[in-house]
Amino acid sequence: MLCYQCEQTYQGTGCAKHGVCGKAPAVSDLQDLLVYISKGVSMYAHRARKLGVVNKEIDVFISEALFSTVTNVNFDEARLRNLILRAVQLRSTARQLYTDAARTQGVEVATLSGPAVWQPASDNDRLSEQAGEIGVQARREKHGEQTAGLQDLVLFGLKGLCAYTDHAHILGKDDEKHNGAIHETLDFLAGDPTDTNALLGAALKVGEMNLKAMELLDAANTETYGHPEPTEAQLTPVLGKAILISGHDPRDLEALLKQTEGTGINVYSHGEMLPLLAYPGLKKYSHLAGHYGTAWQNQHEEFEKFPGSILMTTNCIQRPKNSYRDRIFTTGLVAWPGVVHVKNDDFEPVIAAALAAEGFTSENIGEYESGKTITVGFGRNTVMSVAGTVIEAVKQGAIKHFFLIGGCDGAKPGRNYYTEFAEAVPDDCVILTLACGKFRFNRLVFGDIGGIPRLLDIGQCNDAYSAIQIAVALAGAFNTDVNSLPLSMIISWYEQKAVAILLTLLHLGIKDIRLGPSLPAFVTPAVLGVLVEKFNIKPISTAKEDLRAILGEEAITTGA
Repeated sequence: MLCYQCEQTYQGTGCAKHGVCGKAPAVSDLQDLLVYISKGVSMYAHRARKLGVVNKEIDVFISEALFSTVTNVNFDEARLRNLILRAVQLRSTARQLYTDAARTQGVEVATLSGPAVWQPASDNDRLSEQAGEIGVQARREKHGEQTAGLQDLVLFGLKGLCAYTDHAHILGKDDEKHNGAIHETLDFLAGDPTDTNALLGAALKVGEMNLKAMELLDAANTETYGHPEPTEAQLTPVLGKAILISGHDPRDLEALLKQTEGTGINVYSHGEMLPLLAYPGLKKYSHLAGHYGTAWQNQHEEFEKFPGSILMTTNCIQRPKNSYRDRIFTTGLVAWPGVVHVKNDDFEPVIAAALAAEGFTSENIGEYESGKTITVGFGRNTVMSVAGTVIEAVKQGAIKHFFLIGGCDGAKPGRNYYTEFAEAVPDDCVILTLACGKFRFNRLVFGDIGGIPRLLDIGQCNDAYSAIQIAVALAGAFNTDVNSLPLSMIISWYEQKAVAILLTLLHLGIKDIRLGPSLPAFVTPAVLGVLVEKFNIKPISTAKEDLRAILGEEAITTGA
């Protein structure tokens, strides 16, 4: 194996023996092969689509397949093998659709190779060999690190946007043109492209595609559950049986809430589920009791202490500890070997485990601070509703600058930078935040500026769409472009959804982004040089140095 798709990769270069995330070599190999054969499916699906033939099952599968290879999603060899076998079947379907359409329309049938004809081996050793033939190292040896890195910049961004596309599909939002662009990009990668300009162009195209994916998901969430509204999320547990739900998926939360009504079980959000407490269609459930814990990388300690059952949705699972292995469950695309996987929204096993567990009692609830809350729910609809007040505060000088401090959190040292930066932001500046990186500082007290909270939690990572819309609206109000606004972006990345969002920001022409805590291993010095030249993207340094560079000496004299 050689995997370097996440920020925590071994020594910042790549995991070659075992994934830092807990991924076994066999799992890494199967994920590489799943991506490879997915390219083969798209080679035919793309050509069929150009002839007017669309297959929704294939469209949905491709997003599910690529999402399954995102960091901290699927660690189960058996499930990955089944996905590969399903890809073989759907490739045959796509091939037939393309062939039939071409012959009907009198178009010459192309002879395709590579992923279009590859067949998985039946034994594990040979599968591992096959993965080595098409993996990162093989492409590095063939084309060099820069070309392989650019190919993976496109691929990893594509994986991230497929996660958002799948989320939107689950809530009934699909777009045929968008699905077609996914197939087209995989077809492009299947051709083993080497031209630097073409690859950079494809990466920015992925950024454009991700903007559409986030737009679809924003519409899916808000049309289903209403626009988020400012909400005090309770951090103090209440007495009673308990279920903790982690990940990102609102539909899973809704199904769980419906099935636990009248059971006496309280449901708590964890990690990126926190923003869901602000949606009217979800917070109406009285037994949605609040939020427990922080970001995904702290789950070993937090899950061990949680006195109930735990449901993992979408990505962010880590190897479960034995202390809670019998009360953690997965659903959707998430899987860990030996962990019970819940299908078809039947959460009865999760409920039974919660009822059997101790729950929060008068003995174990005392360690939690009473009355502690976090305010969430500052999506684009809320912020734009008070845009006039915000704009006037800027014009009057009450608000001097906006900082978007957000992105993924992680366990690798160096992420205290984001806490230090938020603490050092001057009192006349507003902080926008999103994704799980906010857990570094969202329990701090920042106060307000004329009634406008200085910390505005926009939501999950996919709610970068809201942040973009807010920035565009502000630019319009001041008759300028986003790069001329008093706005700085301080972004933390961890996995492929963050890569997709970064590519979206670059597609929109946003410059001067500070990225950390370390730069991606797949971005070579030459590629970084291009990004610096075109977008002035830069690695973080220290909080005080970066603030001084943005605002000047006065930046370090006041703060939260």
